[in-house]
Amino acid sequence: MGNRKKLAAEARKAALRTQYFAKLKGVPSSPRKMRYVVDMIRGMEVERALGVLRFSKKQAAADVEKLLRSAIANWEAKNDRKAEAGELYVSRVFVDEGVTMKRMRPAPQGRGYRIRKRSNHVTLFVDTKTNDEK
Repeated sequence: MGNRKKLAAEARKAALRTQYFAKLKGVPSSPRKMRYVVDMIRGMEVERALGVLRFSKKQAAADVEKLLRSAIANWEAKNDRKAEAGELYVSRVFVDEGVTMKRMRPAPQGRGYRIRKRSNHVTLFVDTKTNDEK
């Protein structure tokens, strides 16, 4: 690897050390279904977002709730203290398309219909209210 790429990679890694996030990769649901759930909690305080996800009827909400709890735990581990109520909020969250498995379904007259089994990757960032105000 060249020196320029190495310096850029080290700068990216240093920037990620100051951010608090969690990733969930290969979730077996379509990105569109996951974005409905993610849009509900974007920008919310963490406690309120957990309540919204707990009582949501969407199946993807359980995965996002677990991911949010992981992001909170990452924040607590990096700061060596527990998060207080109202301190953290969901700063950024986005859903990317994952691997699409292609399958064939038998159809009449010797044909086959294609089935696309989609997956997605979710990345969730949490931050403190005081960091945002600075």
